[in-house]
Amino acid sequence: MHLLLAPDKFRGTLTGRQAAEAFETGWRRVRPEDTYDIAPLADGGEGTLETLVDALGGSIVEAVVTGPLGERVDAMFGLADGPEGRVAVVEMSRASGLALLASGRRDPGRATTFGTGELIRLALDHDLVRLVVCIGGSATNDGGAGMAQALGARLVDASGNTVEPGGRALADLARIDVSQLDPRLRTVKVTVASDVDNPLCGPSGASAIYGPQKGASPEDVRTLDQALAHLAAVVNRDMGINLKDEPGAGAAGGLGFGLMAFCGGRLRPGIDVVMDAVGLAARLARAALVVTGEGKLDAGSMHGKVPAGVLRVGREAGVPVLIVCGVAEVLPPGAQVWALADRFGLDAALSDPRRCMTDLAAELAERLESPPGS
Repeated sequence: MHLLLAPDKFRGTLTGRQAAEAFETGWRRVRPEDTYDIAPLADGGEGTLETLVDALGGSIVEAVVTGPLGERVDAMFGLADGPEGRVAVVEMSRASGLALLASGRRDPGRATTFGTGELIRLALDHDLVRLVVCIGGSATNDGGAGMAQALGARLVDASGNTVEPGGRALADLARIDVSQLDPRLRTVKVTVASDVDNPLCGPSGASAIYGPQKGASPEDVRTLDQALAHLAAVVNRDMGINLKDEPGAGAAGGLGFGLMAFCGGRLRPGIDVVMDAVGLAARLARAALVVTGEGKLDAGSMHGKVPAGVLRVGREAGVPVLIVCGVAEVLPPGAQVWALADRFGLDAALSDPRRCMTDLAAELAERLESPPGS
């Protein structure tokens, strides 16, 4: 039988490729005649850059850009040559991510996406036909204003001065001038990979849902939500674009909104972007069994994450799906789920995940009496 191994990373323990290779090693002990296809996946958040670059046979370009609070940070983006031409992959968390700040320094009122805009500008230097921006894990709540400024847009207050960085200062925004916005954006297809569908403002918006984890107090949330609503109103007035209630506009502190408004971006579920890039549908058609998983299988895993995406396409193709995870908090209907922590204990699953994955795969191969669906 032919297996398709398509896991996400097991955060903090195994990359997607390491998890797949460990599974193959264990399965091969018992069924050495079987064949394997490894296709690591990601959902648009952390790790998507490497996954897409690997899938597209590209390379990593290192850069130094502006971090969330104005400091210089080491970052990177990816480049690959596809059938249509050159593609770049930017992961916003590399320049504007929450992981770049210690918990005591988190301040969504000041944090900026300027560095993400710098990465996009550097990527545009490479004669692109397509740009994929992966948004997730942000420290910011500025609606993509900083990114737009890095790309040439002018956001000014009533005195004609450039508004300060961060979401809080958007309350002072009086006018937007995009006449100097990087013209290369008009000729590049911009795909925004995201795993959330929040609107920009309101009780389900960027500030209310994600602001607290970035350090926002209840008062901050109200202030930032009003500032984003003001940004949306000025964009609508000066650019003729009304996106405040668009699903996904609230992703990454409103960066989804900014990428749509200033870059002509089209939002797509991150898992769909990655599955398309790796050609998962065609690879699935050749498989008798697909194995996916991630470190923690929880309620969120069933909403835009890798296991949900693989389950969906597996069912559409009529191919059985096996989920292997570190810890299982949910059991999706109709799916086989195996958790390393349940089988080997949580300590072993965290300290020696490769051995646990290998041994579990061997046990599962022993249980298989005939190819699924036969």
